[in-house]
Amino acid sequence: MKVTPLDLRQQRFQTVMRGYDRGEVQAFLLEVADDYENALRESDKLRQDVAKLDAVLGEHRGQERNLRNTLLTAQKLADEIKEHAQQEAGLIVREAEGRADLLLQKGQSRLEDVQREIDSLRMKRREVETSIESLVGTLNNTLEFIRDQDARAREDRILLHRPRPAEAAPAPRPVDVTPKADSQTG
Repeated sequence: MKVTPLDLRQQRFQTVMRGYDRGEVQAFLLEVADDYENALRESDKLRQDVAKLDAVLGEHRGQERNLRNTLLTAQKLADEIKEHAQQEAGLIVREAEGRADLLLQKGQSRLEDVQREIDSLRMKRREVETSIESLVGTLNNTLEFIRDQDARAREDRILLHRPRPAEAAPAPRPVDVTPKADSQTG
Protein backbone atom coordinates (compact mmCIF):
# COMPACT_ATOMS: atom_id res chain seq x y z
CA MET A 1 0.00 0.00 0.00
CA LYS A 2 1.20 3.44 -0.94
CA VAL A 3 1.33 6.04 1.80
CA THR A 4 0.47 9.62 0.89
CA PRO A 5 1.23 12.76 2.90
CA LEU A 6 -2.48 13.03 3.65
CA ASP A 7 -2.42 9.50 5.13
CA LEU A 8 0.45 10.54 7.36
CA ARG A 9 -1.41 13.66 8.52
CA GLN A 10 -4.59 11.80 9.29
CA GLN A 11 -2.97 8.83 10.94
CA ARG A 12 -4.08 8.36 14.53
CA PHE A 13 -2.64 5.91 17.02
CA GLN A 14 -4.39 4.38 20.00
CA THR A 15 -3.27 5.35 23.36
CA VAL A 16 -1.95 2.68 25.55
CA MET A 17 -0.26 2.81 28.80
CA ARG A 18 3.02 4.12 28.91
CA GLY A 19 2.77 5.05 25.24
CA TYR A 20 4.40 7.85 23.35
CA ASP A 21 3.51 11.48 23.82
CA ARG A 22 0.70 12.22 21.40
CA GLY A 23 1.85 15.74 20.65
CA GLU A 24 5.33 14.60 19.75
CA VAL A 25 4.00 11.80 17.57
CA GLN A 26 1.60 14.21 15.85
CA ALA A 27 4.34 16.77 15.33
CA PHE A 28 6.65 14.09 13.99
CA LEU A 29 3.95 12.76 11.63
CA LEU A 30 3.25 16.28 10.37
CA GLU A 31 6.94 16.88 9.83
CA VAL A 32 7.33 13.53 8.05
CA ALA A 33 4.20 14.27 5.98
CA ASP A 34 5.64 17.67 4.97
CA ASP A 35 9.00 16.11 4.09
CA TYR A 36 7.29 13.28 2.25
CA GLU A 37 5.10 15.78 0.37
CA ASN A 38 8.18 17.82 -0.52
CA ALA A 39 9.94 14.64 -1.62
CA LEU A 40 6.94 13.68 -3.78
CA ARG A 41 6.81 17.18 -5.28
CA GLU A 42 10.51 17.07 -5.95
CA SER A 43 10.14 13.59 -7.39
CA ASP A 44 7.28 14.81 -9.63
CA LYS A 45 9.37 17.80 -10.65
CA LEU A 46 12.32 15.53 -11.37
CA ARG A 47 10.03 13.22 -13.35
CA GLN A 48 8.80 16.23 -15.32
CA ASP A 49 12.40 17.38 -15.81
CA VAL A 50 13.36 13.87 -16.91
CA ALA A 51 10.37 13.83 -19.27
CA LYS A 52 11.40 17.23 -20.64
CA LEU A 53 15.01 16.07 -20.94
CA ASP A 54 13.80 12.86 -22.60
CA ALA A 55 11.80 15.01 -25.02
CA VAL A 56 14.85 17.23 -25.62
CA LEU A 57 17.02 14.13 -25.95
CA GLY A 58 14.48 12.69 -28.39
CA GLU A 59 14.58 15.93 -30.35
CA HIS A 60 18.38 15.90 -30.28
CA ARG A 61 18.42 12.27 -31.39
CA GLY A 62 15.98 13.17 -34.15
CA GLN A 63 18.17 16.12 -35.12
CA GLU A 64 21.22 13.86 -34.99
CA ARG A 65 19.44 11.35 -37.26
CA ASN A 66 18.45 14.18 -39.57
CA LEU A 67 21.99 15.54 -39.47
CA ARG A 68 23.43 12.09 -40.20
CA ASN A 69 20.93 11.59 -43.00
CA THR A 70 21.78 15.05 -44.31
CA LEU A 71 25.50 14.27 -44.12
CA LEU A 72 24.98 10.91 -45.83
CA THR A 73 22.84 12.57 -48.49
CA ALA A 74 25.45 15.31 -48.92
CA GLN A 75 28.21 12.69 -49.15
CA LYS A 76 26.22 10.68 -51.70
CA LEU A 77 25.48 13.86 -53.64
CA ALA A 78 29.15 14.87 -53.50
CA ASP A 79 30.14 11.39 -54.69
CA GLU A 80 27.57 11.54 -57.49
CA ILE A 81 28.72 15.04 -58.49
CA LYS A 82 32.34 13.88 -58.42
CA GLU A 83 31.52 10.78 -60.47
CA HIS A 84 29.46 12.86 -62.89
CA ALA A 85 32.29 15.40 -63.17
CA GLN A 86 34.78 12.59 -63.83
CA GLN A 87 32.47 11.11 -66.47
CA GLU A 88 32.00 14.54 -68.02
CA ALA A 89 35.75 15.18 -67.92
CA GLY A 90 36.33 11.79 -69.56
CA LEU A 91 33.77 12.62 -72.22
CA ILE A 92 35.36 16.03 -72.82
CA VAL A 93 38.80 14.40 -73.07
CA ARG A 94 37.49 11.77 -75.49
CA GLU A 95 35.79 14.46 -77.60
CA ALA A 96 38.96 16.57 -77.57
CA GLU A 97 41.04 13.54 -78.54
CA GLY A 98 38.55 12.76 -81.32
CA ARG A 99 38.71 16.33 -82.58
CA ALA A 100 42.50 16.29 -82.33
CA ASP A 101 42.63 13.00 -84.25
CA LEU A 102 40.30 14.45 -86.87
CA LEU A 103 42.44 17.58 -87.16
CA LEU A 104 45.57 15.43 -87.40
CA GLN A 105 43.94 13.34 -90.12
CA LYS A 106 42.87 16.48 -91.99
CA GLY A 107 46.34 17.95 -91.56
CA GLN A 108 47.96 14.71 -92.73
CA SER A 109 45.60 14.55 -95.70
CA ARG A 110 46.32 18.20 -96.56
CA LEU A 111 50.05 17.55 -96.19
CA GLU A 112 49.77 14.58 -98.54
CA ASP A 113 47.78 16.72 -101.02
CA VAL A 114 50.41 19.47 -100.85
CA GLN A 115 53.21 16.89 -101.24
CA ARG A 116 51.46 15.43 -104.31
CA GLU A 117 51.02 18.93 -105.70
CA ILE A 118 54.71 19.70 -105.08
CA ASP A 119 55.71 16.42 -106.76
CA SER A 120 53.42 17.22 -109.71
CA LEU A 121 54.89 20.73 -110.02
CA ARG A 122 58.43 19.33 -109.88
CA MET A 123 57.56 16.85 -112.62
CA LYS A 124 56.04 19.64 -114.73
CA ARG A 125 59.14 21.76 -114.08
CA ARG A 126 61.37 18.92 -115.29
CA GLU A 127 59.16 18.51 -118.37
CA VAL A 128 59.32 22.27 -119.05
CA GLU A 129 63.11 22.30 -118.48
CA THR A 130 63.49 19.34 -120.85
CA SER A 131 61.22 21.02 -123.39
CA ILE A 132 63.14 24.31 -123.09
CA GLU A 133 66.49 22.49 -123.40
CA SER A 134 65.18 20.68 -126.48
CA LEU A 135 63.88 23.95 -127.94
CA VAL A 136 67.18 25.72 -127.17
CA GLY A 137 69.05 22.84 -128.85
CA THR A 138 66.78 23.00 -131.86
CA LEU A 139 67.16 26.79 -132.03
CA ASN A 140 70.96 26.47 -131.75
CA ASN A 141 70.97 23.89 -134.54
CA THR A 142 68.70 26.08 -136.65
CA LEU A 143 70.83 29.15 -135.92
CA GLU A 144 73.98 27.26 -136.84
CA PHE A 145 72.32 25.98 -140.02
CA ILE A 146 71.25 29.53 -140.92
CA ARG A 147 74.78 30.86 -140.24
CA ASP A 148 76.24 28.10 -142.41
CA GLN A 149 73.77 28.93 -145.17
CA ASP A 150 74.54 32.65 -144.89
CA ALA A 151 78.28 31.95 -145.03
CA ARG A 152 77.88 29.75 -148.13
CA ALA A 153 75.68 32.32 -149.79
CA ARG A 154 78.29 35.03 -149.16
CA GLU A 155 81.00 32.82 -150.54
CA ASP A 156 78.91 32.08 -153.59
CA ARG A 157 78.30 35.79 -154.18
CA ILE A 158 81.93 36.61 -153.72
CA LEU A 159 82.87 33.94 -156.22
CA LEU A 160 80.29 35.15 -158.70
CA HIS A 161 81.50 38.75 -158.63
CA ARG A 162 85.20 38.06 -158.89
CA PRO A 163 86.65 38.16 -162.41
CA ARG A 164 88.17 35.00 -163.66
CA PRO A 165 91.79 35.37 -164.59
CA ALA A 166 91.80 33.14 -167.66
CA GLU A 167 88.93 34.87 -169.26
CA ALA A 168 88.98 38.58 -169.64
CA ALA A 169 85.66 38.48 -171.29
CA PRO A 170 82.74 40.15 -169.75
CA ALA A 171 80.49 38.13 -167.62
CA PRO A 172 77.55 36.60 -169.31
CA ARG A 173 74.38 38.44 -169.17
CA PRO A 174 71.62 36.95 -167.30
CA VAL A 175 69.08 35.28 -169.44
CA ASP A 176 65.52 36.28 -169.04
CA VAL A 177 63.57 33.11 -168.46
CA THR A 178 60.17 34.63 -168.22
CA PRO A 179 57.90 33.33 -170.96
CA LYS A 180 56.96 35.83 -173.58
CA ALA A 181 53.46 36.03 -174.74
CA ASP A 182 52.77 35.26 -178.40
CA SER A 183 51.76 38.35 -180.31
CA GLN A 184 49.77 36.23 -182.71
CA THR A 185 47.46 34.90 -180.11
CA GLY A 186 45.48 37.67 -179.30
